[in-house]
Amino acid sequence: MELKVNNTCCFIGHRKIDWTKMLEDRVKAVVENLIVKKRVDTFLFGSRSKFNDLCYEVVSEFKKKYQNIKRIYVRGEFQYIDDKYKEKYFLKYHEDSYLPNRCSVGSYASYIERNREMIDSSDICVFYYDKSYTPERQVLSNRGVSPKYSSKTSGTKLAFDYAKRKHKEIINVYM
Repeated sequence: MELKVNNTCCFIGHRKIDWTKMLEDRVKAVVENLIVKKRVDTFLFGSRSKFNDLCYEVVSEFKKKYQNIKRIYVRGEFQYIDDKYKEKYFLKYHEDSYLPNRCSVGSYASYIERNREMIDSSDICVFYYDKSYTPERQVLSNRGVSPKYSSKTSGTKLAFDYAKRKHKEIINVYM
């Protein structure tokens, strides 16, 4: 299933953020402006980032006031799920969930493709993008030890650059 609706916003940000009251207030102001002034009624969420958790919390709070808004979980994993599983886990916290056709499940690239799907399906992209952020990745050595090393490019940077190339409206709440 590919999703394309109007008045849609996606959230993409780093796995680790400095979750402060100031950032939370900034996200609240952005989300309410999107709902009231831009008439956004569909919010797309990925997973595995503190920024995503913050935005989900904010949108869920606004859902009490603006009951027409929808929270959609765009999966980068869980290729085969039955309706019972979907209802028990995904639809408990979201109004819908889907796996984009172009995601190759089980690979790092699936999250890149998932983010691109979210961007392509959105009118507005809200980012928490810090240009100086360098993600830590885990790799296993041949002895099973798990040393950390830094990647030069974060998934958020890849998504941010993609959104710019697609001429999407971008709101970066990082300061």
